[in-house]
Amino acid sequence: MSTPATWFSSTEGWLDDRGKGAWIAAMVLGFIVCWPVGLAILFYMIWSNRMSGAFFCNRNESRRVRTPRGSSGNLAFDAYRDDTIRRLEDEQQAFQGFLQRLREAKDKTEFDEFMDERAREVSDATTNADETADADPASKKA
Repeated sequence: MSTPATWFSSTEGWLDDRGKGAWIAAMVLGFIVCWPVGLAILFYMIWSNRMSGAFFCNRNESRRVRTPRGSSGNLAFDAYRDDTIRRLEDEQQAFQGFLQRLREAKDKTEFDEFMDERAREVSDATTNADETADADPASKKA
């Protein structure tokens, strides 16, 4: 006797082999027989992404043996595509490096402005303290 899990997985595989139409037919039959069953099938289809066309396309493509980038069958096009992708990756790395240098320059400028402002505040405080000391005759006696 088969367990519910194996029955469910074999039914799921059978429906997947027949495509999206089989899932829709099962859902409609579920609604006709007992609406909670149809609703459960609908929620399962949404949850497992069986409502999108990508699920069935990816499932069929995964059965084929493919190269990492996939081959179009035309060697000249594949070489051109690989060269273009490599060039774009190099440009992306160069642009990321440019952005990093730009951020570092901005950070250095902001830090330098902060340090200059702080130095002015310290020198202003020192100048004000000296002027206060010069203006107060009691502090000269001490």
